[in-house]
Amino acid sequence: MRIGVISRDTRETKIYLKLELDGQGLAAVDTGVGFLNHMLELFAVHAGVDLTVRCQGDTDVDFHHSVEDVGICLGQAFKAALGDKKGIARFADRTVPMDDTAALVALDIGGRPYLNFRKKISGKIGAFDGELVEEFLRAFAFNAGVNLYVDLLCEGNLHHEAEAVFKALARCVRDAVKIVSDAVPSSKGVL
Repeated sequence: MRIGVISRDTRETKIYLKLELDGQGLAAVDTGVGFLNHMLELFAVHAGVDLTVRCQGDTDVDFHHSVEDVGICLGQAFKAALGDKKGIARFADRTVPMDDTAALVALDIGGRPYLNFRKKISGKIGAFDGELVEEFLRAFAFNAGVNLYVDLLCEGNLHHEAEAVFKALARCVRDAVKIVSDAVPSSKGVL
């Protein structure tokens, strides 16, 4: 079983996160941030992973610390669950439409952390700052050791933009973590 479990306890957040890559799309998520809960739940469904998240954060300040720290924990759990990455597909890209918008995400689980987020999601989505989508993705990418490219092909409703990004990321994760061989997918022999 490819499982990662992370606990993080700081003055800003207290988080428990469990990720099972070979799951059934089940989510038990309570971050204290409703919109982030929604994004993580749909991420679990579309990635086919089981995800448990409990976060107590300083949401009286704002949602930034909770969102970023959950991204850190998800990245760390992802990296732990993959282990030596033997046999994974490694690369994936997906374009996902969501009504008036569409997102393109490309992913490389090569151990080289990077985020390129070409068009920003800016503005409020309810009480949630749209710019926190990028903060979450940066925290995830750098802690997972993945190269992540995100582009909004069509801008529109901010909720739809964020949802398209999370769904495209989820489908990339599903594709890239599939076991497709018995070798490490690198000309170097290690990732």
